[in-house]
Amino acid sequence: MKFRPVLERYAGNPILEPRLGLGWESKAAFNPAAIYEGGKVHIVYRAIGDSDQSVLGYACSTDGFHVDERLTYPIYRTEGAYDGSSLLSLSADDHHVTYLVAGNGEAEEEKVREVAYLSGGGGAGGCEDPRLTRIGDRIYMTYVAYDGYSPPRVALTSILAGDFLARRWRWERPVLISRPGVVNKNACILPEKIGSKYVIFHRVYPDILIDFVDDLNFDGKTRWLRGDFRIKPRADYWDSRKVGAGAPPIKTKAGWLLIYQGIGERDPGRYKIGAMLLDLKNPAKVIYCADEPLLEPVEKYENEGWKAGVVYPCGAAVIGGRLFVYYGGADKVTCVAFTDLNDFIKKLTGGRTFAAGARTPRPVPGVTTLPFPVPGPEFDKVMNKFIQAYCVKCRKMRVMKNPKAVTMKNGRPAVQGTCPKCGGKMFRIGKVE
Repeated sequence: MKFRPVLERYAGNPILEPRLGLGWESKAAFNPAAIYEGGKVHIVYRAIGDSDQSVLGYACSTDGFHVDERLTYPIYRTEGAYDGSSLLSLSADDHHVTYLVAGNGEAEEEKVREVAYLSGGGGAGGCEDPRLTRIGDRIYMTYVAYDGYSPPRVALTSILAGDFLARRWRWERPVLISRPGVVNKNACILPEKIGSKYVIFHRVYPDILIDFVDDLNFDGKTRWLRGDFRIKPRADYWDSRKVGAGAPPIKTKAGWLLIYQGIGERDPGRYKIGAMLLDLKNPAKVIYCADEPLLEPVEKYENEGWKAGVVYPCGAAVIGGRLFVYYGGADKVTCVAFTDLNDFIKKLTGGRTFAAGARTPRPVPGVTTLPFPVPGPEFDKVMNKFIQAYCVKCRKMRVMKNPKAVTMKNGRPAVQGTCPKCGGKMFRIGKVE
């Protein structure tokens, strides 16, 4: 324990619990996003109440532990999220619903009456498991959109940072960014561009998927996340069954720190928290990964709730050199764990020190990453799609380097490229969309 990275639970956990007097969060207040802005940690958490519908609530903390303020109304909720037709967000002043719509090229604010919640018990859909990332003057929020019966999908909205900090909940109309018919969750956005690309993490069982995209202007109809990069579960490790991104990655001198959740084949009913470092220039590449979980569900509040054996991270912040990880316990409450960030990174990297911009990567046992090109100026010149084909020389399926669409003599479409390992020619028959 002394020489491996761990998180220490806050003695006052849980920091948020359901409030029986409020119908919208009477059953659960969990899976919190977190972002540090204006000297405070802002926590946006998933709440379930009498309606059984997931909405999002808000709380904040100055020291990272004690909640200074917690609103009595939800700050975000969705109706008809699958077509993006209506984003509803309760206003503090009149308890009407405020949402933004596009009109004549400008955002127009409209108000409608609050829609009565449906009754149920946890599966009525709504917005689940948010993550927050600030880029420029906007705070982007990804979450899981669920209608109660279709496969859950990734949704994206944003808000001006000034509006967020002033509690003006003027969220942009949400858009679905993952394909229909596919369960896709655990989405978050890197807080910086890599080269000219935004980086989005998401999960299709059992892998963490990563996409580099030119912009965040998804239309919800023709353009979806593809999962061009992937980080697979590690065989024979605690996270051998499935992995998913937790909090948006945090930039350190050693690399992008990704707090993630995982489940192992030997302990399939229990979610645990892990950590990995991603390359600063190519966050699709894992350079370090903790061999053991940082936190396991052993406390009462992590086992007595709607789902026993769950510690589920969705947010993290750095305050005064400390790393704070916010997580849901047993699908019911919000908790926090912490550690000294520098000490944590040293243990994660085996005691190495890092000068600004310097990296000393080493192999990470059991972590599978694909040999993609480093994003940056050259990345834009490469087709932003990665295609697997069989290399005759290596006798293995590999991701094709520099794929090009070609037409065979018989008129059939194909893709031609080279093997990233041996440099040999690779060929795949068929059109790749």
